[in-house]
Amino acid sequence: MNTRLSLFDSPMFLGFDQLEQTFDRIRKSAGEGYPPYNIEQIGEDGLRITLAVAGFTMDDLDIEIEHNQLSIRGRQEDDDERLYLHRGIAARQFQRSFVLAEGIEVLGATLDNGLLHIDMQRVTPESAAKKIAISAPADHSTNGKSSAKTIDVDKGKKA
Repeated sequence: MNTRLSLFDSPMFLGFDQLEQTFDRIRKSAGEGYPPYNIEQIGEDGLRITLAVAGFTMDDLDIEIEHNQLSIRGRQEDDDERLYLHRGIAARQFQRSFVLAEGIEVLGATLDNGLLHIDMQRVTPESAAKKIAISAPADHSTNGKSSAKTIDVDKGKKA
């Protein structure tokens, strides 16, 4: 028996189950601490995520967007030929995820001095308001007969 309460349990919230799943993904990824990152606002509609990825090359990094989730992965191969006397810099893998709101568009990414910058822009959508036509069913209170009346224009009589 599932008795979990949700913000969207109200019958007034129709079709918000995907948003609830998004909140679950955010909650699961909130505990990640590596790599450290910043989020900046650049201009009025711009955003930038900067991750500290020292030691990673462009070939070690992968960025993708799926279902409004931006995922950054880093993978480094261990160099078995090196003999470390002390190893304080770990070559560890990571995955950092960010959930993007509708209308956020990723413009590109750059790697500069160990910092991965991902630039985004908030795109203002055009209004999608539209009128919905109301119609009566064909068999409503007329026993299957059409309730529309027609007038013969030539004779001026009801048909």
